[in-house]
Amino acid sequence: MLYRSSWMTDELDVFRDQFRKFLARDLAPHADKWRAQKMVDRFAWRALGDMGALLPSVPEAYGGLGATFAYDAAILEDIESVVPEVTTGVSVHSAIVAHYILNYGSEEQKLRWLPKMASGEFVGAIAMTEPGTGSDLQGVRTTARKQGNNYVINGQKTFITNGQAADLIIVVARTGGPGAKGLSLIVLETADNEGFRRGRNLDKIGLHASDTSELFFDNAVAPPENLLGAEEGNGFVQLMQQLPQERLSLAVGAVASMERAVKLTTDYTRERQAFGKPIIEFQNTAFKLAERKTEAVIARVFVDWCIERLVAGELDTVTASMAKWWCSEKQVETADECLQLHGGYGYMQEYPISRMFVDARIQKIYGGTNEIMKLLIARSL
Repeated sequence: MLYRSSWMTDELDVFRDQFRKFLARDLAPHADKWRAQKMVDRFAWRALGDMGALLPSVPEAYGGLGATFAYDAAILEDIESVVPEVTTGVSVHSAIVAHYILNYGSEEQKLRWLPKMASGEFVGAIAMTEPGTGSDLQGVRTTARKQGNNYVINGQKTFITNGQAADLIIVVARTGGPGAKGLSLIVLETADNEGFRRGRNLDKIGLHASDTSELFFDNAVAPPENLLGAEEGNGFVQLMQQLPQERLSLAVGAVASMERAVKLTTDYTRERQAFGKPIIEFQNTAFKLAERKTEAVIARVFVDWCIERLVAGELDTVTASMAKWWCSEKQVETADECLQLHGGYGYMQEYPISRMFVDARIQKIYGGTNEIMKLLIARSL
């Protein structure tokens, strides 16, 4: 029996059919090049914008489709299934950065930035992590001080997705004293900003097509109207309010990756012969795939339920943390076992499973480490 996600609609079916064809025809052929250059070409962002695949859950007045998060979920699933090199960048741009602006920006900010993000003219990033500050956002040291008619930003960020490509960056900066109440979110436009500098495009073990950067702020300037929210000091609260959607987006990608790994490995084990028969006919192979198929379905059903809750405005941080933790753990385990079933070929980069194996590992770290996820869940007990 074929499973159909509860949030799917006929309209979304039509969109996905055309979108998958577009991904396979227009983007997937460039994947090898993007991995080699450690960055997705700008034309891909424009093409995704033309397809309506960027900012789908943003209102039409600001360039989006006016849809629900179900469209975001479908787009992330399809990208992960067809051209996973693009998944992380699009997720950060569409499901995270755009919604900070949508939820906390002024009308002028929304009209200024969101249409350009929806078209792919602008690429968005969010700068949280610092060399000495990861999951503990209250330890942020980057400062944004009022000087004359501007905020002057000083500090350093690292591990920033879309850092090389970004035209606008939401900077988590300290506008007040120590602790959570001293943080604010300020949007920095990168063009012609003399105090802003991009550092290295970091050399990661996986996600090779996703640019991940160091960023440096040395008296970088942002006008006061680039503050997100009516007043300073709300940054930490804003970050906490958006975490459920961010973490669910990671879980959505994890499920799509699990399903793809199982399918690729099932196809491979049907074709690969050992001792005179396809290796899927060996009980160990069949049982391993049976286990992983079952876990992928369990993950799918749980994530679908979480998507329903998010669309209804009812997804809480604890449940989103459960989805992020469990699905990313199972994604890593699935990639590992599926690689094993490929034998030596699984260790060759020409086989997708090898890339899925290294790409999966970061899922347990970014968006809040899985140890932090379990801490949040434990606090609710």
